[in-house]
Amino acid sequence: MISSWLRQGILPVVNPASVDQALQIAQGLQQGGITQIEITLRTPAALEALAEVAKAFPDMAVSAGSVLTPQQFEQAANAGATLFISPGLTEALAKHALQNQLPWIPGVATASEVMRAMELGFKTLKFFPAMAAGGPPALQGLLAALQGLSIIPTGGISMDTCPAWKSVKGVIAVGGSWLSSNLPPENVTEVVQTRASQSIQVWAGLD
Repeated sequence: MISSWLRQGILPVVNPASVDQALQIAQGLQQGGITQIEITLRTPAALEALAEVAKAFPDMAVSAGSVLTPQQFEQAANAGATLFISPGLTEALAKHALQNQLPWIPGVATASEVMRAMELGFKTLKFFPAMAAGGPPALQGLLAALQGLSIIPTGGISMDTCPAWKSVKGVIAVGGSWLSSNLPPENVTEVVQTRASQSIQVWAGLD
């Protein structure tokens, strides 16, 4: 289910400063060819932004990122999220996701964390923080011993490093904030559209 949710190889990670900014970013992503978005629950505007994006862009797959508690699962689900992503893995979050049949991507950075996720039945994982955890060589080393996984590296990734990540067998997408970070005060939609279009072309060109 999760692999079908990820429609493109690029998962934009958005930390919305406001609802209006989130809507402009979502519009730019969609116009640039990306129909999936992760809105992190890190800012005061996050839940409202998630709800408004889900409402305004019904064809966009909206996920909630930085999910840290079962309560945030429920809040995000009520706002319209259909996928849930966390920076790590805890027993409480795993139990909640499994009991409520919620599609959840836990974060991992070590072999022990990957093994625990596999024991619990989670095979689509977020490698986080991707660059700080050792970059593509570290992930490649992990996956040499722990196979049959689908990985989404996130954290410190840029459009320029996409080729190195995609070359690692098991990587199905990369998460990144480069599409929505350091935005100008005006023309947000146009800027994001350009970045999205370029990112899609880079990823597609790696096949």
